[in-house]
Amino acid sequence: MKKTTFGVIITNRSFFPAHLVKVAREEILVKLQAKGIDAVVLSEDDTPLGAVMTYSDAQACAKLFNANRDAIDGILVILPNFGDEVGVATAIDLAKLNVPILIQACDDTLDHMQLENRRDAFCGKLSLCNNLYQRDIKFSLTRQHTCGINSPSFDTELDAFAAVCRVVRGVRTARIAAIGTRPDAFHTVRFSEKLLQKYGITVSVVDMSEIIFAAQSMAGNLEVEAKITEIKAYGKIAPGIEESKLVLQAKLILTIEKWIADHDCDASAIQCWDSIQNNYGVATCLAMSMMGEKGLPSACEMDITGALTMYALYLASGSPSAYFDWNNNFTNDRNKCVSLHCSNFPASFFGHNDFEIGNLGVLGTTLGSDHCFGACKAQIKEGPMTYAKITTDDKNGKIKLYVGEGAFLKDPIETEGGVAVCSVPDLQGLMGYMCRNGFEHHVAMNRANVAGVLEEALGNYLGWDVYRHS
Repeated sequence: MKKTTFGVIITNRSFFPAHLVKVAREEILVKLQAKGIDAVVLSEDDTPLGAVMTYSDAQACAKLFNANRDAIDGILVILPNFGDEVGVATAIDLAKLNVPILIQACDDTLDHMQLENRRDAFCGKLSLCNNLYQRDIKFSLTRQHTCGINSPSFDTELDAFAAVCRVVRGVRTARIAAIGTRPDAFHTVRFSEKLLQKYGITVSVVDMSEIIFAAQSMAGNLEVEAKITEIKAYGKIAPGIEESKLVLQAKLILTIEKWIADHDCDASAIQCWDSIQNNYGVATCLAMSMMGEKGLPSACEMDITGALTMYALYLASGSPSAYFDWNNNFTNDRNKCVSLHCSNFPASFFGHNDFEIGNLGVLGTTLGSDHCFGACKAQIKEGPMTYAKITTDDKNGKIKLYVGEGAFLKDPIETEGGVAVCSVPDLQGLMGYMCRNGFEHHVAMNRANVAGVLEEALGNYLGWDVYRHS
């Protein structure tokens, strides 16, 4: 991932103690450096204390931010004291970066309420937010109205805000590869390219025949041999799989990876059945799994908005995403369910590399198992989970999503493919919401708790309709 860069605004009000500004500036720059976040900030030579207070300060800040427009992912505003709300709002308005903004205000302490130490940032934050609201500038808040720069709570806020910035920047410029066409029966994965393009999301299309022909035409070479070695180290090859199938897989993976790289795509959705099995002789699941593990999410059954959801979750967490069906009830526990696919789950979802890479189960019964090598089979390791699904609501001309958090469980289950037993609070309410609002049976999941990040990034900053389930 690209390194995160914040434009930092430290503000001041002239009749408040200057030493508070100086200390806050030092603290925030040290903290950002420790987190590996670059800062674009006025120097103490640019304005008094390197702070924004007057109109000329705001102009200097906006000029600096504009000079670094391509690098800045978000703006961090620090209020060591009440601050100058007009100066800060003006700087942001003049810069017009259209990036996320986090407002932090420092705590007062009861033993430092004398005039030489009092901050009043509690009050100043309200005034700043009012000014941003008047100018229709969107911003994010810390969960605690005020917090210390070196407090554990602000540590958490910075991590979440950096994730919000990654999602907003990444989604606004996302390029999704559409490899093949959707299965004819899957009207559920229809989507609007035009609605996606409105928000900067481009779909780049290739016919499956081009991928198949390129893979078939690839000569055996060191690159193919290296990919076969990588496959064998990635998982446990099922007994009876011929070496020729590994060769086909290696060539297919290399072909797909090259096409995605050549077209600068961030994620993909693939026509995973049944043209590839019938016309080439293996399944695409393994390619999708291995790409996902490397941070190039890939969705099943040509579900473009599913691939976009996987990518958003990856940006939020920094870890791989997987794609599932909401598939079965689990006994009589109505807050548990079975989610599965054939499967293309990244190896980290299993928590080990001794899962079986074998033939497709369900599809193998109709297509012939000898055409279906490449399914990654095991149960998902227990742990925290965020689920989400973006969709284009063409009927209402908008993009919407649901998002929530649950857990992968270790309850045993015997069934074919990659499988997860999931726990979701009020699962029945979620299923009802999905049914009433036209959501697909597909869902993206990630092994982290990042529902709040997606809600803030896609709801607040992109303006999409977000349903946060709990």
